[in-house]
Amino acid sequence: MVRILSIESTCDETAAAVVTDSLEVLGAVVASQDNLHQRFGGVVPEIASRAHVERILPVIDEALRKAGVRLGELDAVAVANRPGLVGSLLVGLCAAKALCVATGLPLIAVNHLQAHVYACKIASGEDVFPCVGLIVSGGHTNLYRCDGPTDFTPLGGTIDDAAGEAFDKVGSLLGLPFPGGPNVARLAASGDRTAIRFPRPMLDDPSRLAFSFSGLKTAVRYEIAGPGGDPAGVELPEQRRADIAASFEEAVVDCLIGKSELALRQTGFDTLCVGGGVAANGRLRERLEAAAAEHGHRLYIPPMSLCTDNAVMGAIAIERFRAGKFESLDLDVHPGLERVGA
Repeated sequence: MVRILSIESTCDETAAAVVTDSLEVLGAVVASQDNLHQRFGGVVPEIASRAHVERILPVIDEALRKAGVRLGELDAVAVANRPGLVGSLLVGLCAAKALCVATGLPLIAVNHLQAHVYACKIASGEDVFPCVGLIVSGGHTNLYRCDGPTDFTPLGGTIDDAAGEAFDKVGSLLGLPFPGGPNVARLAASGDRTAIRFPRPMLDDPSRLAFSFSGLKTAVRYEIAGPGGDPAGVELPEQRRADIAASFEEAVVDCLIGKSELALRQTGFDTLCVGGGVAANGRLRERLEAAAAEHGHRLYIPPMSLCTDNAVMGAIAIERFRAGKFESLDLDVHPGLERVGA
């Protein structure tokens, strides 16, 4: 049995897990930083990286303890080195390298976005490839042609804000605490989704697999306070706030589903895999399931715990372990998206 320690620190979650080549999770830990960033209404990179420094070793130690595995009983160390916040990535990579130096274990690089799609395979226990991958989170809203676990071709993505970022900003406009996504969803549950017809940017353009949420965010701001107004000074009735949240959420979901269906048609694939923190949104999951039933394609969405950032999805490292794809200790981080298919 192959056992790999997986480390995740791409943004504001410090996570570690011990997984096997049969995709069994022996132990997993996630340390959230939500309380550290709440007062700022978003993730502050410097605060995130400093928190990783404090938490990385205790989190790794706890994951090993839960798994009942000692360092010397591992077969490799895997770490997400792309994409993400550069300071956060460096903390995880340095920890992984130190463990490899101390133990002589091989080092495996994990692409965070590929891992989000691989979470669908982990959760289902089925071979989900080839598929269209939709990754939707606070930092990413992208579509990929996924011919295999580590063979991704970008199809399109957001030209400005990610969907999760728009949720956070709209949450702030509505006076909701960070993180905005789950709080907007909770407020939207009591709202009328048809109350306001917010724009669906890019949805009517069948030639592009692109998203845009900046204008939608601005439309919400204008709905609350008007052009030039300050949303912070506006007191809205609770039902009005719920209607705005619900109408905004529906607009985002329409865009995500419309472009995903277009990607399926363009690739000819019959499988859609969805990953990332926004994949935990109940309305998105409900609508994706309805669309899959209507159009007859397979849909895979991981459980909530595997949608948000975690180290269990780093089990994709098993694929590279089997292929003998190990890294030297001069491995660097790649915070951008320029080599997603690498």
